[in-house]
Amino acid sequence: MTPTSTVHRVAPKGRGTHRSIASAVRAARDGDEIRIAPGEYVEQLLVDRAVHLLPEDGSAHAVRLLAASPGRPVLEVAAPGVRIEGIALTGQDPGLPAVLVGAGDLELDACEISGGRVEAGGDSSLALTDCRVSGAGLAAVHVNTTGSARLTRVVVEDIQGTGVVIASRATAEATELTVRRVTGSGVRVRGDARAVLRDCRISGPGRSGLLVEDGAALTALDCRVEETAGEGIRVLGSSPRPADRGSADRESTAGGVLLARCEVLRTGTDGVAVSGTGDVLLLNCRLRDGSGPGVSADGESRTELVDCQVDRAHGSGLVARGSARLTAEGTSVTGSRANGLLASNRSEVHMAAGDLTDCSFSAVHACDDSRVTLTSCRIASTAEHGIRATDRAGLTVEGGRITDCGLTGVQIDSAAEARMRGLSVVRGRAGITTESTGTVVLEECDVTGAERAGISCGTGTTPVLRDCRISGTGTAGLVIGERATPSVEGCTVRDAAGSGLVVGPQAEPRVRSVTVARTGKNSLFVGEKARGTFEDCVFAGAGRDGAAFPALHVSAGGAPVLRGCLVRDTEEDVALEKGARPVFDDCLSRDVKNPSLPTGADQPLAATGSPGTDPQTTARETEAPPEDTIEDLLAELDGLAGLDRVKQDVSSLVKLMRMVRRREEMGLAPPPLSRHLVFTGNPGTGKTTVARLYGRILAAVGLLERGHLVEADRSALVGEYVGHTGPKTSRVFQQARGGVLFIDEAYSLTQYAGSNDFGQEAIATLLKLMEDHRDDVVVIVAGYLKEMETFVRSNPGLASRFNRTLLFEDYGSAELVSIVEHQAAQHQYELAPDALDALTARFDAMPRDRGFGNGRTARQLFQAMTERQAYRVAELPDVSESDVMTLRPEDIPQTP
Repeated sequence: MTPTSTVHRVAPKGRGTHRSIASAVRAARDGDEIRIAPGEYVEQLLVDRAVHLLPEDGSAHAVRLLAASPGRPVLEVAAPGVRIEGIALTGQDPGLPAVLVGAGDLELDACEISGGRVEAGGDSSLALTDCRVSGAGLAAVHVNTTGSARLTRVVVEDIQGTGVVIASRATAEATELTVRRVTGSGVRVRGDARAVLRDCRISGPGRSGLLVEDGAALTALDCRVEETAGEGIRVLGSSPRPADRGSADRESTAGGVLLARCEVLRTGTDGVAVSGTGDVLLLNCRLRDGSGPGVSADGESRTELVDCQVDRAHGSGLVARGSARLTAEGTSVTGSRANGLLASNRSEVHMAAGDLTDCSFSAVHACDDSRVTLTSCRIASTAEHGIRATDRAGLTVEGGRITDCGLTGVQIDSAAEARMRGLSVVRGRAGITTESTGTVVLEECDVTGAERAGISCGTGTTPVLRDCRISGTGTAGLVIGERATPSVEGCTVRDAAGSGLVVGPQAEPRVRSVTVARTGKNSLFVGEKARGTFEDCVFAGAGRDGAAFPALHVSAGGAPVLRGCLVRDTEEDVALEKGARPVFDDCLSRDVKNPSLPTGADQPLAATGSPGTDPQTTARETEAPPEDTIEDLLAELDGLAGLDRVKQDVSSLVKLMRMVRRREEMGLAPPPLSRHLVFTGNPGTGKTTVARLYGRILAAVGLLERGHLVEADRSALVGEYVGHTGPKTSRVFQQARGGVLFIDEAYSLTQYAGSNDFGQEAIATLLKLMEDHRDDVVVIVAGYLKEMETFVRSNPGLASRFNRTLLFEDYGSAELVSIVEHQAAQHQYELAPDALDALTARFDAMPRDRGFGNGRTARQLFQAMTERQAYRVAELPDVSESDVMTLRPEDIPQTP
């Protein structure tokens, strides 16, 4: 009230008072105050000037204003600046407005509205504070305006319809809004409206808790939706959020739907359902005990989850259908009654650093033409498969771990395509089974402790397996089904209770550099009429428990070709059924009691056909491919180009680690020792390669459980908002448990200053985890020398834990030439003598600044040489094998 304002009083009787509120309003001017004596007033009140109405004695709801007729609102506002305080307003028709704002703006403070809704239209604005709206039909609050609306500590209850409707182009904010006992949706946002909800509670709606339609945008922060008859949150369509999803301001109302730190509990159907063109982002949300899926995406919608929890969904935890795109990062799905993740139709799903556990069906099921990408995800304790891809689905898996599946860790069938790298499958009925006619590639995958086969290639399939490891399986290690033609290279099979490598009838695999060791039965079992090639393989320790199983068993009609293979540490090397026709080329036996193959002494090589007949010349002696012993690992380290100083440092560390291990075995306390390291040097000097070897060495010594390597950088550790960094860093650290965490360009964690940078939080989290799990993880930080010195000095905790630095010096020209020679040998090329001199001169001429790539530069130069050679040879009239294989000086590019 201003000094020039007038106070008008209203009372049923008394001198100097108005007998009706309408009379007082007509007498008032803008800015005047109208004080009303307690009692009931039956009026049809039109407020067309900026006045303030409130009870005379300040008692809330002592003044009750009742509608004079059923077809009209009890209060109609047509002016700006109107404020109603502490008055009860009651309409006569629940289906019509009790309070109508047609123009101007209205502020209701501590009011009770019943018998009709509160409605704002036109370009009006509306504010409700500490109000209660009940007994309305269709809606309790309907904002259908181009203006603004604000609801603060408002209670909406007992509504035959929707709780709050925000429509048109309204901009609305609701704080501590409570909606309960409504037959429709709790809050509905439609049209082109923009709404922000903070600390709101929606309980027991007859339909959806939150409903977003058309091109509306909604931001819900710290809200709870529970006990819904329909979906917890339903998005039928919404305007898209900005393309920059990585913005620090994730809680923006620029478009789409944002749910942050919200809980959706005990829903009648889906927890969150997105369809049409809906665009939804969920941050740190929890969805629990829904009767349908936790989150479903359909149509052409776009849904993203970050650090969310989906618990005990009665349907699948996450569902993608239609052409929807679903992305989940750091999200866990637990206890789903169906799949953890279901992708169908033409949907696309990307999930990173997620957990899917205790699902009743397969944890991940991809079908139809869907595309699913899983990065560093953990799957555990599923009743069926860990991952199943079927129909024409596409599956990509990078890293991650699958444990304790009721059926198969990964099942790929029908015409599905799959590419998996670095996946670990532990226990379960079977490891990885591919029965698909589509393209399947497995690289660097580990299968451990499966009850049955580790990896199975189904009938007629053509998968590719590279550098996979299978150990501790209950039956066979690697099974190649009937008529299958897989390519298997660089794999190991160890400790299978049955046979290590089983080749089914008429199969024809291509197997190279495979080691099979310590099997209960045969190392290699070749079925009837099976063929295939086996090159540079090692078969060791067949019949490990004393059972009389030969290392190699070839069934009737089998005709495999074995070249350069070694059989060792077994009773018998080869057993052939009648009609078997194997070919042994440069193969031999070692430490075999009853050998049929040459032993490398004065014995002849068995001829094509049965061993022991038609002797030919003596086979040349070959060694087994390296195994994970200290000696072999150090030899592998020594075989790297250059790095003399690093090799010496690592060898010294190995001696120290061995002494630590011996003291522990004797029951003596180990000396104080930090296994964490700093690697400094320019790019391409082999830091990652040495880190990987260091982990394997520590595992071989017995100081690490697995010795695997997890690579990370700033983006993998540092979050984008408060509360994001700690969980991200913890997830990466947990993934590295039992092995090595390699942080490249670690100095970037301290390079950025300011309130929005969380690098220091990542360092603090990392230091605590290193202390809590000091024996479980070795951390290696890497980067340029000067930057790493500054990084370690930036924090006392870093300095105390990283007190040993290995310097990776740049390669000299001779070492770079040897890398090119090694690449050429690997790819069946030869370097002409004058090409070696030209290579040396080329490397001598290269500037060795910070941008120099060392080994990477050498490999890139080799690739460029092969391309130039291909162009050159294509122009020759007559091409010989030597022309195709030889690289000459003219193939060396002379410009960077």
